[in-house]
Amino acid sequence: MDPILNPFSSGTRLRDMIRAIRACKTAAEERAAIRKECAAIRTSINENDPDYRHRNLAKLMFIHMLGYPTHFGQMECLKCIASPGFPEKRIGYLGLMLLLDERQEVLMLVTNSLKQDLNHMNQYIVGLALCALGNICSAEMARDLAPEVERLLQFRDPNIRKKAALCSIRIIKKVPDLAENFVKPATALLKEKHHGVLITAVQLCADLCKVSREALEHIRKKCTEGLVRTLKDLANSSYSPEYDVSGITDPFLHIRLLKLLRLLGEGDADASDSMNDILAQVGTKTESNKVAANAILYECVQTIMSIEGNGGLRVLAIGILGKFLSNRDNNIRYVALNMLMKAVTADPQAVLRYRATILECVKDADASIRKRALELVYVLVNESNVKPLTTELVSYLETCDQDFKGDLTAKICSIVSKFSPEKIWYIDQMIKVLLEAGSFVKDEVWRALIVVISNASELHGYAVRALYKAFQKSNEQEAFTRVAIWCIGEYGDLLINNVGMLDLEDRITVTESDAVDLIEITIQCHALDFTTKAMALVALLKLSSRFPSCSERIREIIVKYKGNFVLELQQRSIEFNSIIARHQNIRSMLVERMPVLDEATFIGRQAGSLPDAGSISAGSSVSLPNGVAKPADSLVDLLDLNSNDAPAPSSSGGDFLQDLLGVDLSPAAQSGANQTSKSGTDALLDLLSVGSVSGPVESPSAQSNSSAIDILSASKSEKASVSPLDDLSSLSLSSRTTSITGAAPMMDLLDGFASTPPKSENNGTVYPSITAFESSSLQLTFNFSKQPGNSQTTNIQATFINLSSDEYTDFIFQAAVPKFLQLQLDPASGSTLPANGNGSITQNFRVTNSQNGKKSLVMRIRITYKINGKEKLEEGQISNFPRDL
Repeated sequence: MDPILNPFSSGTRLRDMIRAIRACKTAAEERAAIRKECAAIRTSINENDPDYRHRNLAKLMFIHMLGYPTHFGQMECLKCIASPGFPEKRIGYLGLMLLLDERQEVLMLVTNSLKQDLNHMNQYIVGLALCALGNICSAEMARDLAPEVERLLQFRDPNIRKKAALCSIRIIKKVPDLAENFVKPATALLKEKHHGVLITAVQLCADLCKVSREALEHIRKKCTEGLVRTLKDLANSSYSPEYDVSGITDPFLHIRLLKLLRLLGEGDADASDSMNDILAQVGTKTESNKVAANAILYECVQTIMSIEGNGGLRVLAIGILGKFLSNRDNNIRYVALNMLMKAVTADPQAVLRYRATILECVKDADASIRKRALELVYVLVNESNVKPLTTELVSYLETCDQDFKGDLTAKICSIVSKFSPEKIWYIDQMIKVLLEAGSFVKDEVWRALIVVISNASELHGYAVRALYKAFQKSNEQEAFTRVAIWCIGEYGDLLINNVGMLDLEDRITVTESDAVDLIEITIQCHALDFTTKAMALVALLKLSSRFPSCSERIREIIVKYKGNFVLELQQRSIEFNSIIARHQNIRSMLVERMPVLDEATFIGRQAGSLPDAGSISAGSSVSLPNGVAKPADSLVDLLDLNSNDAPAPSSSGGDFLQDLLGVDLSPAAQSGANQTSKSGTDALLDLLSVGSVSGPVESPSAQSNSSAIDILSASKSEKASVSPLDDLSSLSLSSRTTSITGAAPMMDLLDGFASTPPKSENNGTVYPSITAFESSSLQLTFNFSKQPGNSQTTNIQATFINLSSDEYTDFIFQAAVPKFLQLQLDPASGSTLPANGNGSITQNFRVTNSQNGKKSLVMRIRITYKINGKEKLEEGQISNFPRDL
């Protein structure tokens, strides 16, 4: 077929093929055209036609750029390279760089041709070989051709020297061991006047410094002064049209020189001193109204911040960044914020001078700048400036975008928690944050606020009044609502009586009815979830004891929820109504104020350093106050697993805690016909929120029925015991019922405390005291008594006497019992035990024996104390209890 009539043949020109491919209207037509052209090229390759080899290779490169396979033409590249003519070599090297890469095995065949061309008399062919080698050089090729490239660094033509320097960079990156061969030729190039050669030489020296410590020391010693002089000449040079960019002479060489000086000055005081003057000159004389100038200033700042410190230079660098923050270009401002993040560690006071500008960046319309500026503000905060910075951030919280509120709220809460100078300021700021962005606040934040309030006994009145006043204005934020109703429930009497008024407060008049009204409005709000409503029910129960005149009204509010669709609220309503109506004598005891929550323990758990009550890992150790069992590995020792008097507990750590607390911390067992649950749960343990939330159904073998108010438990969906700190998220009532065939009717445990208790065989029986433990320096005595109508529970009073001549401090008593026993320790009367028996410490605890009459009490004890700051430990097992306990 005539080539003129066939657009796809070996004789077709490249432009004709391109025109034919572009004329295709569909992808299928294009693929068909490419297939025809590839077939024609294959035919020409098989015929070994040298006349059209360069044209076929050009076509293959275009087809390759369209994304079609062209591997069959790789050998044609090698044939073109081996040709003697420059045009064939040029198209061959171009095809080599485009169609092959360093992973191709075919590339090894071209090494010999490259070596010949690097030694060619024609400098243009030498340039082609250097360009190809700099782009696709492999490690093997680098080792073979490094001597030729090193020799070409001294070639007479500057273009060849420039290309040789670029090729040398590729070689030392592939084979760092060859770096020492290029050090002297590279440093010699630094004296070049040709900017093209000089900029490649500077880059080569920078790469040598990165891969070789010896090269770095050599260049630092021999070339630092020359580089400083070169940069000074460049900065002071007059207008040069050949290298001018926006009125600046060769900004690219400026930047390369600054980067190399940064490497040489880092960690070396002498080199840093030699470049201080030129860096100051570049930083002060370079105008900042042009893009090229800003690039030079940015590199100058980076160099100043990297070399050994000079206070004046650092202030200059931070001043340049401060100007960048006022630039209209968002990219320049973002770069400045990034650099200030690094600079703040070196000179925070200098960065603080631009605090107002940084705060304006927090309010910027660009999201990336806002977030970066907020991170910088967070780093800048310290004890001395926390108040003004927090005030600015909180004020912006009112107007910021919704998508930014989450990040801003998290930073504010972290700043306030970390740097708060006083608790009253912390409480005020957190109230503001909760009011403005409560929905963005994590649960840990409002729980931490409750912990702080509970620990600040002198601020209880102030906190509840501040929350009450804020709650009257807005109750839309659920996190704030939870804190407010918790505090009103706990400290409602302080609110009514204006207890603990501070000078900065205005006296307010709040009646008992007003406080109940506020809780009632909360519980009727449909937008709040059932957890918040459950907390409101608990607050009402507490107020029923604090406000006797409103007790009946509170009961009417609570009764409304006995038919609620949410089982949690229904259960609370029924049981709380029972407490108000039938158990007046114990209600005040049930709704006493929560014990103070330890801030250090809470912070440790928040940081992950302390385990929760339901997830104590082996090996952890926590210092706990009197009356709290020590977790983790000490539980194994206290339980005395080898004791014959106690059944062997399970191997998991959770079972040890289960033995101590009498609760089931393991996941629910699989369903079956004979499911059983632990019996004899102590109601007072539930009051301390260590019991499970949803009570299991007991089998007919269960020995007791119980009902308890779990003041600090989690929601019913949680099946494991949780820490009291985490329990603040929700409050629930837990009840356990039993269906026993042939047994007596169901009995409310609280009936056991009624004014007319049922008759009991043990009516206040008192048992003789025993010496439970005695050593050379310590004596422990137990006194026993039983509650009327409860034969399983024994009240024990432990008395500790110090027999030595040294005073004991930080005295802590711990105890553990087997599974069939339940133990509850009350706080000790003190932590200091006088010497020589001149005083004592007493501690009460209760033991419930679910196997009363079958098994006797047995207990492991551990006593720790300090003598002159040195910690001592006493341990023992007690088994000489009276048999009928």
